[in-house]
Amino acid sequence: MEEELGVPLFDRHAGGVRLSIAGELFVHHARQQIAELARVRSQIADLAGQRRGHLSIACGQAMLESFLPTLIRNYRSVHPGVTFDVRVCDRRNYQNSLNDFSADIALVFEPIIEHDFHIVMNAPQQLHAVYKKNHALGECSELRLRECLEFPLAMQTDNNGVRHLLNSAAVRLQRELNIVVESDNHALLKECLDHNDTIGFQIPIGITAKHSEELLKTPISEKDVPIGGLFLGHKKGRNLSVAAARFMEQVAEALEVYV
Repeated sequence: MEEELGVPLFDRHAGGVRLSIAGELFVHHARQQIAELARVRSQIADLAGQRRGHLSIACGQAMLESFLPTLIRNYRSVHPGVTFDVRVCDRRNYQNSLNDFSADIALVFEPIIEHDFHIVMNAPQQLHAVYKKNHALGECSELRLRECLEFPLAMQTDNNGVRHLLNSAAVRLQRELNIVVESDNHALLKECLDHNDTIGFQIPIGITAKHSEELLKTPISEKDVPIGGLFLGHKKGRNLSVAAARFMEQVAEALEVYV
């Protein structure tokens, strides 16, 4: 291939090889062609009345709790020939997954919006405090953030949209976040709420019915933390396969309840 193109595709070093600039361009082109072939195959299958294809989704952890699994299960019950690849991303790296064609669509809370992200929908999500039912805060209709900051916190990492909103709010209040557990794993954070009146934070789409049986979930006042945005979209200029486009329509319909 290098002989045909007339340029090296790899930089070769004593410790191994890595793609050259030309190699990166070639790999990007190859991934683009593979994605385009998958789109055409999906269209041909649709013409035959058999929806087939493969969808790659980049999303935040909160969408894995119940929202996406339910949609995928429902979609595949009608179109069993469609397969899925779901990868966790954060508010920064989702665009890389779209740009290198490892993801067809992205569903991310409070992403850093880049110029080549085509936004299909923005669903508002109010931040909630989550804690055990016997917590000192008790059951109430709304909380001020300063009330929550009196307790130890189990928090998402800095690249998470929830953490981004809380960091900004804490700066405005001139308060520090008393973080005792920090993780990008939501299941671990939930388990940490058992100890020492620890509080966590989540958006509604990440709070399942099972969580509601075990935890209290109370909205944080918009005076302290503004409503965040859950963004659905894909790479600008990308022609999605039939399967991906139809699934994204169903995601958008499911998000309508939050708009």
